[in-house]
Amino acid sequence: MQKLWTVPAHTLHRLPESLSLKQGALIEPLAVACHDVRLGEVKAGEYAVVLGGGPIGALIALVAQHKGARVLVSEMNPFRIKLLRDFGVEVVNPADTDLVALVEEQTGGAGADVVFEVTSSKAGAEMMTKLPRVRGRIVVVAIFSQPPQVDLFKFFWREISLRGARVYEAQDFEEAIQLAASGALPLDKIITNVAPLDQLEWGLRQLEKGGEVMKVLIEC
Repeated sequence: MQKLWTVPAHTLHRLPESLSLKQGALIEPLAVACHDVRLGEVKAGEYAVVLGGGPIGALIALVAQHKGARVLVSEMNPFRIKLLRDFGVEVVNPADTDLVALVEEQTGGAGADVVFEVTSSKAGAEMMTKLPRVRGRIVVVAIFSQPPQVDLFKFFWREISLRGARVYEAQDFEEAIQLAASGALPLDKIITNVAPLDQLEWGLRQLEKGGEVMKVLIEC
């Protein structure tokens, strides 16, 4: 049985003919990244750290870099590290690198202008307050199922601003569509797998265990 929905016209966004359906499938997560970067008030010349280099973290890094920021991504998955480096993004593995020391070295001891927490991990919640400069910004993108411990003293001492980011708004979709249509971002390469519907479980398992995937599309 075919089901039809009536939706308000203002919730619809037209995709250009030049965009493939695969690229069109990435507009929603790209809109998330555009929203996060907008809330982070990222400007050209600023220094941004993205904690977590999964699909959303990767897109945040690419959008922030496109706006002219210097971006450092912290990620542990070797496949994603290589992929992001192939995109021209600076990436380090926090298991091998002292992230705080590196950020201080690269910023002359000042700290990052903005930090994006995209790991939803205890380690990420602890790290995010150690990296911003005085009056820097933190944007929490990840969803925490349990309340993490957060160093509130750092917020007091450095006058850090904290923002939560939940999904997107219409303007973020429009920006995402324009970015995708411009060809400025390597969206096709972010899609590492296209699987048929009967391999949906496989795709979810790969994402869950941190396999050699970035964005998995399911072809119905």
